[in-house]
Amino acid sequence: MNSTSKSEPKSVSSSTIYQVPGLDSHEMDSIAEKTFERYSSKTVKRNGKGISIVWYRNDLRVLDNEALFKAWVSSEAILPVYCIDPRLFETTYCFGFPKTGALRAQFIIECLADLKKNLMKKGLDLLIQRGKPEDILPSLAKAFGAHTVYAHKETCSEELQVERLVTRGLRGVVLSPAQGNSTSSSSTHNPKLELIWGSTMYHLDDLPISISSLPDVYTQFRKSVEAKCAIRGCIRLPKSLGPAPSIDDWGHVPSIEQLGLQSEKATKGMRFLGGETAALSRVSEYFWKKDSLKVYKETRNGMLGPDYSTKFSPWLASGSLSPRFIYEEVKRYEKERLANDSTYWVLFELIWRDYFRFLSIKYGNSIFHLGGPRKAERGWSQEQKLFESWRNGCTGYPLIDANMKELSATGFMSNRGRQIVCSFLVRDMGIDWRMGAEWFETCLLDYDPCSNYGNWTYGAGEFTCAFPFLSIYI
Repeated sequence: MNSTSKSEPKSVSSSTIYQVPGLDSHEMDSIAEKTFERYSSKTVKRNGKGISIVWYRNDLRVLDNEALFKAWVSSEAILPVYCIDPRLFETTYCFGFPKTGALRAQFIIECLADLKKNLMKKGLDLLIQRGKPEDILPSLAKAFGAHTVYAHKETCSEELQVERLVTRGLRGVVLSPAQGNSTSSSSTHNPKLELIWGSTMYHLDDLPISISSLPDVYTQFRKSVEAKCAIRGCIRLPKSLGPAPSIDDWGHVPSIEQLGLQSEKATKGMRFLGGETAALSRVSEYFWKKDSLKVYKETRNGMLGPDYSTKFSPWLASGSLSPRFIYEEVKRYEKERLANDSTYWVLFELIWRDYFRFLSIKYGNSIFHLGGPRKAERGWSQEQKLFESWRNGCTGYPLIDANMKELSATGFMSNRGRQIVCSFLVRDMGIDWRMGAEWFETCLLDYDPCSNYGNWTYGAGEFTCAFPFLSIYI
């Protein structure tokens, strides 16, 4: 396969900066507005009472957000909330790297600003508070008499622990009969946490097999879901989601410095814009404006420039972009333009992403352990100077160094680059794969634990079968 996209120049100035998407703000706002219009509904009915809370986590979008939809249907008013959890800015488990580096933090800040803007256009707002969700959400439920907290469900241990703590905190909140959505007029009750699956293209409940029976070979999984599962349609929302509760201070989107980090700006390479507006615009740009979808399979293993691959992964990781929306856009493209191996291959790689998410349920914390799901015993090195030469792009191998410097400068690395640097670290240097995984956790804009640690265990040969860095960073 070609190592660079045919459409890219043979050489690029070291000072070149590519904005992704490469559109101006007016064009992006227009694309988002038209997309929201296409996915709005005039027929959906609201039949709930009281107030519900939408707890935003890694689902920073309006379009195809089932938690937001269910909150609207079940209440008279919605309170969207984002908690700036200090644990996200602590250090990684084994090696003490920052859990969230400055580039991803800036991307999340932009996602929050855009989400707040889009919710306001729908008659709502985003309450931003600093603190732990298990402290903030019960307090808000009590203050507003909220009957339910809706949120998207996660799969890994740290996120699951927060869900348990929130549930425990809500049990300590007692609502009067007049509050909430209760049909009873004589008894008190507690607000509940309702968790909704919404992070994959194929829904968890629609899988033809149980999670415990999930095959350890991707091809078996893929063939099974393609033959036996249908992909649910995107959730359609009414044009207005208001009213919002009356709040004096909705909080503000933090600056990078308020998160305890120093601002970093890309001076070369790619600069990704955070937020749902940018995400929808990138889909439009790549599929429809540049017509790049039809050659995706041919160019996807490139390393240079913005258009050898879709670059959707940062928005998928933050939940600013729904995988089901991508599916529907692929199908629309196939209907209106053409269907070929390239259009299918985008979906093929979204299934990989689903697969890692489901595997994280099956194998739990073993994807973070040294021996991985195989529980293999191997003698890994943790030699710091050797690792730092890899981390800092100073190995003396130009391809390794260029990829690692790109990661540090932009928060992104091509899928092929990830394969190469992973293989070099674990197979040539013999370094503990978890050091590489945790450094990627720090740096990547598109970090999510399922894909990152799943890929590293595969790359290190610690999964049930070895297959380094599967192509899910589409």
